[in-house]
Order: sequence, then structure tokens, then C-alpha cells
Amino acid sequence: MLEAGRASAAPVPITTESRLARGTLIALAILVLTIFLILPVLVVFSEALGKGLSFYLATFREPDAQAAIRLTVIVAAIAVPLNTLFGITASWAIAKFEFPGKSLLITLIDLPFSISPVISGLIYVLLFGAQGYFGPWLIAHGIRIIFALPGIVLATVFVTFPFVARELIPLMQEQGNADEEAALTLGANGFQAFLTTTLPNIAWGLLYGILLCNARAMGEFGAVSVVSGHISGLTNTIPLQVELLYNDYNFTAAFAMASLLTLLALVTLAAKTLVEMRYGDSLAVSSRY
Repeated sequence: MLEAGRASAAPVPITTESRLARGTLIALAILVLTIFLILPVLVVFSEALGKGLSFYLATFREPDAQAAIRLTVIVAAIAVPLNTLFGITASWAIAKFEFPGKSLLITLIDLPFSISPVISGLIYVLLFGAQGYFGPWLIAHGIRIIFALPGIVLATVFVTFPFVARELIPLMQEQGNADEEAALTLGANGFQAFLTTTLPNIAWGLLYGILLCNARAMGEFGAVSVVSGHISGLTNTIPLQVELLYNDYNFTAAFAMASLLTLLALVTLAAKTLVEMRYGDSLAVSSRY
């Protein structure tokens, strides 16, 4: 009887594939990751250091390279907080309230995922360019948006604004309103309830969305390429500077600049992994939507 009980308690395998089939699938996955992820990263750093560490470091002392790095950081420093504020606000409204146009708002949040970044950049040119809808008025008042910092920021904000919101909306919906209602019952106002209950509950999901938003903001190419004008030393971000150097056959310098974005991707991946380990269950809720 005891042996039968032990036998019935034995774990039931969840797969029926043979060991050979499982090993083949694992080997295939490793092969794909090696070809499409590990080898490209190795190539980037190998080419970047091809002429030695001194040449690699000298690349970043060039005025145009420093200007590209500075512009990339400035754009991200503007776009990421704006998208964070928008993401929190939109998520709070969608998850906690019912209002006309709610479904439309959710659709608009997902819009950048379905539109090519090049098209979004072109839209801004048609709106704010010299021949655009608002162009003559802007020129008359000395306001420059296209081929300048404001246009780059607008394009970056557009392509990155879904990231924070799409992480927080399902997370807030899953958590419900019980904690906020308890805080209000105890005498807190709406803002206090948000700071003391909602924000701590979404902190790791918020960080996850910010990481993804920042990585995309610094690495965006298509939309920024359209609105920047490719003015070296003025409107070139790091991805555009990589393209410029590569087209000028300065391959080592191009790969050196590309290594910065690669390092950013690796750091973001590491931080993303840590966040998933710390807050995996709630992030799994987000990934289902």
C-alpha cells in the first residue's frame, strides 16, 4: 500500500518527447542564439578594438562623436521622463476608471507599434517642416523643430511612449482597486493613496518599462533619421553617427560607436533580468497582454 502511494505521488512528465528530441531542440536554440546574438556582439567589439584600445578611445574624443553622445543622452533624458509621466497617468486612468473613449485611448497607445518609425518621422516633417502645415508660421516666429532638437525629441517620444504604459496597464488591472479603497477609507486623498499604495505596488513594473523605453530611445534610428537632417555635430545621435562613419568607410570608428549601443543593450538586458527575477509574477501578468 505504501509503495503504491509513493508510485502515485511520482511526478508526471509534462512532455513526451524523447531525450534525443529535447537535446536537438536545445542545441538548435543555442545555435540560433549564437548566430543571431552572440556572434554579432563579438563581431562588434572585435571590429571596434581592431586597431587597438588607443584608437578605440580616441574615437570618443572626436567632437562629432561627443556631440552625438551628448545629443543622445539629452533626447533620452527628455523623452523617458515624459513617457514615464504619460505611462503612469494613462495606466491609472485606464485601469482604475471607466470613461467614454477608453478603448480608443488603448488603441492609440499601441499605435506606434503598428506604424513604421520612418512614417512617423515623415508625419512630423509634413506637419512642422518648411513646407509643412505649420511650417510657415513656425519660420515666421523663428521656431525650428525639424532638423533640430525639438523634432528629434518629438520623434523619439512618439516611438517610445507605449513602453511604460503597456507594462503598467495590465499590472494595475490585475491588482484591482482594493488597496486604494482601503487607503481612502483610512482618510487619504487620491494623491496620497497613489503615493502610498499604487506607486509601491507598480514600482518594479514601472522600472521595467523605463528600462525598455530608455533602450529604445537611445537606439532609435528610423524616425530620428527623417527629422534630424543628418547634420554632423549638431543633429546626429549615436545610431546616425554610426551610419555616417560607416558610409565614410571609417569602419573601426563606426563599430566603436556601435559598441556603446551594444553595451547599453547588455546593461539593459542585465537590468531587465534582475527586475524579472525580483518581480517575475507581476511582469508575467504584463507579458500576457
